[in-house]
Amino acid sequence: MIDSPYCVKPGTTFNLDDVSSSDTGDFSDKKDALAAIEKNLEHLRELQAVFYASGRKALLVVLQAMDAGGKDGVVSHVFSGVNPQGCIVHSFKVPTELESRHDYLWRIHAAAPPRGMIGIFNRSHYESLLVERVEDLTPKSVWSERFDSINAFEKMLTDEGTVILKFHLNISRDEQKKRLKARLDQPDSRWKFSAGDVKERRKWNDYRAAYNDLLSRCSTTHAPWFVVPSDHKWFRNWVVSDTIVRTMKKLDLKYPKPKEDLSKIKVD
Repeated sequence: MIDSPYCVKPGTTFNLDDVSSSDTGDFSDKKDALAAIEKNLEHLRELQAVFYASGRKALLVVLQAMDAGGKDGVVSHVFSGVNPQGCIVHSFKVPTELESRHDYLWRIHAAAPPRGMIGIFNRSHYESLLVERVEDLTPKSVWSERFDSINAFEKMLTDEGTVILKFHLNISRDEQKKRLKARLDQPDSRWKFSAGDVKERRKWNDYRAAYNDLLSRCSTTHAPWFVVPSDHKWFRNWVVSDTIVRTMKKLDLKYPKPKEDLSKIKVD
């Protein structure tokens, strides 16, 4: 696990009210951060090429946020330069009839990335500790047992070679209001707006309480949570890209050796 001021320390009680959603770290503004962001994206492109070729590990990036938190923005920006052959994005919606007939992790496990691949979960298994809890879709006696089962599931994945990084994109209620209004006002983003967004917004405090619990109980050494200040999109992109790059560098990635002696091969 890398050292980061945005990592939720395992075994501690976390409260979103104790951190800033508008933090910009050591950067004064977007212009000041552009070079650092581009450097991260370049490194990520280079690292992904070796990661894919080596096929030793899988990388799972989990994105969670309140509506308009920036999950789509992270996917489109941070992973803009990676080879599509080595990256899979899953966006988990309401379970299908078939999925509902299985355990809640069945569809999640099926979507876990194979070795050599980067898998991105745009929403994830943590919806079972958020929507199902706040909207009273599942009784407390059921969802309260899922913290431990999720930790065990993620431990199994890491034991089998998957590196897991989980990001909560933390925005303020005021910033969410601005973004939701922008969706209504801009024709090219109006399609993203749902009446359910307004309904969920009314339960802001309930969702924050649910997030506090899962961040406290499910940030582990093998699958840490990072709470990313996301009021400023550019800083969000820097934190996520920097965390991924530093984690991948620690894997000591190398291109595999050729399967045969190529010294005597000539291409006519």
